[in-house]
Amino acid sequence: MLRIRLQRHGSTHHPVYRIVVCESTSRRDGRFVEIIGSYEPSARGKSLPLTVNLERVDYWTKCGAQPSDTARSLIKKARKAATAETPAA
Repeated sequence: MLRIRLQRHGSTHHPVYRIVVCESTSRRDGRFVEIIGSYEPSARGKSLPLTVNLERVDYWTKCGAQPSDTARSLIKKARKAATAETPAA
């Protein structure tokens, strides 16, 4: 079964997370199928705190991938930000 979840990277006290599609049996920072985004909770300057490829999220959810609770909330935030950026015609 495929899952959409976070992998922790970065240094001590400065985490950077990748949003990945992986098998549910793989380790947290182990093997993955595809990287579909990133999340940096303590982003400063010009770096974006959250980037998600929503087209790939839709594709993988149609293929049966289940997002974790945290990934689900980040995807929801990304969708909200994407609709706020796009002006209504």
